[in-house]
Amino acid sequence: MQNIHRRTIDAPAADVGALLNQLGTPQDRIWPVPAWSPLRLDAGLAVGSRGGHGRIRYSVAEYEPGRRVRFTFAPGLGINGYHEFLVIPDGPMRCQISHTLAGRTDGRMRVMWPLVIRWLHEALLRDAFDNIQRAATNHLPHAAHWSTWVRLLRLVFAPRHR
Repeated sequence: MQNIHRRTIDAPAADVGALLNQLGTPQDRIWPVPAWSPLRLDAGLAVGSRGGHGRIRYSVAEYEPGRRVRFTFAPGLGINGYHEFLVIPDGPMRCQISHTLAGRTDGRMRVMWPLVIRWLHEALLRDAFDNIQRAATNHLPHAAHWSTWVRLLRLVFAPRHR
């Protein structure tokens, strides 16, 4: 499986890279909370740090400050692979942000990925990219909207409060 998202941002790569450096920290302006479970890392954005968001667990496998962070999924999750954010310069005042999820599914994730996880993942990423664009440019012409399917999945799979 491979799932790739890209967006062109009208801001210098250094500005978007600075936002990437805050991922999973208290200053994080990328991760779309409170709409989604927060991204938490036990040792901050550093190689070897473990954490994730909600039930999705992973660890930081590679980190190039201001450019790229790659997470590998925790064993037993049902996805053997990684996901990563990458900032790609595209001239002095423009860049691309990309997110790639690549791997192989096994067990129940063979069914959960195409029916549930993929749709939630894509909605979360669109929200995160909106946050990047808003933070880097102070402008967001068209905010992402959740599909009816995503809204239904969020109702069904929302954490239960006790």
